[in-house]
Amino acid sequence: MNNTILIVDDEASILNMLEKAFIKHGYTVRSAESAEEALKILKHENIQVMFLDLKLPGISGVDLCRQIRKDKPIAIIYAITGYTSLFELAECREAGFDDYFTKPVELKILWKAARDAFEKLDRWKKG
Repeated sequence: MNNTILIVDDEASILNMLEKAFIKHGYTVRSAESAEEALKILKHENIQVMFLDLKLPGISGVDLCRQIRKDKPIAIIYAITGYTSLFELAECREAGFDDYFTKPVELKILWKAARDAFEKLDRWKKG
């Protein structure tokens, strides 16, 4: 089973912390500090579980999610954000995010989300 996760966040310290935390839990992690960088990675790698920051320089996390959804309809994509409003949450749903987490988020919650995502993808593949 491919247990690779893509994490996109423009704050290097958060990216680094999430990367280390997921690697410690046995995941392979690809990380990007911008949507453009994330799209380059996805062009060459089949990653199905992603955590995207909403506030990114250039292309926003919401627009990145929309672009990813076109090529990867069954990918599981989570939003991570420091600020939430009802409008933003509605936009996240419409863009195709599966769920969202507000910073600071407990790592055990993200680990559970990743585990659940891979289990769900396994069920789809076996279906």
